[in-house]
Amino acid sequence: MELYALTPVEEISRRISKIQSMIVAHGIDAILVTDNTNIYYTLGRVISGWVYIPAKGNPIYFVRRPEGLKGDNVCYIHKPELIPAELSSRGYTLPGTLGLELAVTSYLTIERLKAVFPECAIADASKIMREARAVKTNLELKMLRQSGIKHARVYSRIPHIFRPGMTDIELQIEIERISRLEGCLGQFRISGDSMELFMANVLAGDNADNPTPPYDFAMGGAGLDPSLPVGADGSIIKPGMSVMVDANGNFTGYMTDMTRVFSYGNISEEATRAHRCSIDICRELEKMGRPGTKASDMYEKAIETVKAAGLERHFMGYTQKAGFIGHGVGIEINELPVIAPRSRDILQENNVLALEPKFVVPGVGAVGIENTYIVTSGGLERITDSPEDIISLE
Repeated sequence: MELYALTPVEEISRRISKIQSMIVAHGIDAILVTDNTNIYYTLGRVISGWVYIPAKGNPIYFVRRPEGLKGDNVCYIHKPELIPAELSSRGYTLPGTLGLELAVTSYLTIERLKAVFPECAIADASKIMREARAVKTNLELKMLRQSGIKHARVYSRIPHIFRPGMTDIELQIEIERISRLEGCLGQFRISGDSMELFMANVLAGDNADNPTPPYDFAMGGAGLDPSLPVGADGSIIKPGMSVMVDANGNFTGYMTDMTRVFSYGNISEEATRAHRCSIDICRELEKMGRPGTKASDMYEKAIETVKAAGLERHFMGYTQKAGFIGHGVGIEINELPVIAPRSRDILQENNVLALEPKFVVPGVGAVGIENTYIVTSGGLERITDSPEDIISLE
């Protein structure tokens, strides 16, 4: 079985080299990767096991499952306690300082790994991995563009699957169906505690203003059950409502993020104006979003535009507001950079980010768009090419 699946060896080498340069810069001797997202990034497939990345030299892939992976840097073991002896047998000096993904690895796993390396100082490697993944390679950009094309193709079919009398969840199920038929993997990888979401978030009418207390999402929705209080709640889609669709764009292992708004019948002038403001914000930030731009400055520019339009009461929620208007995307739906007022992130070329300046208008629902962009020297390149105006379902 090929070790790197469909990812070229040269691509994996580029990613490992990037991580190693950051390891050196942080004064760490090695990182032991345990998180599925980071394993996929460093290997091109998900395994049960650990990826050991030294500051210099080749990585070692310690594998429990699957069987049959071949390569000089593959080592089959059944428990992490065997890692130090295997490293020594291969001529690797045990690290003085070992990086672990403290932000995403369970306490019990961290404690076990500390016991495996009792002489090592432990450092947090979470930020190193997030920052490494934030700047995409050409292959990653290609995969994101492919997801964007298929994502837009799904949205183009939404008006044709709507039927009068549908509930929001019935429409969502049909959207999910065509997404899967288009090749969507169905998986929504999200980083962070208590961040859960199914394949799509469809918000009809005032359900958009129902807060989602546990989750830091831009829009809410009561959901169908207290076990997952987000998204569609079974509301019948009625004339005068907006229907916001924020559906899964994971077609390649790399996710695009896109939101479009549909209407059933006529919606209010205020909602239409707010939607236009969202598009205007995106146009401004597309010009502004060059390497070296502060993420916080982008947020402030959006706020200026919202205030000039007199729509701040509705911006990023009505009852409960989100504290950001954009975020990085890639293997996970919430990567760096974060477009927020206190963000310290600075845009770099080949960052990929989603901008989602949205509004909630009581009595109508949610409006506004979300696009995925690549940061280039000339500004933001949109890779979710779908009509942005409110689309009629009639």
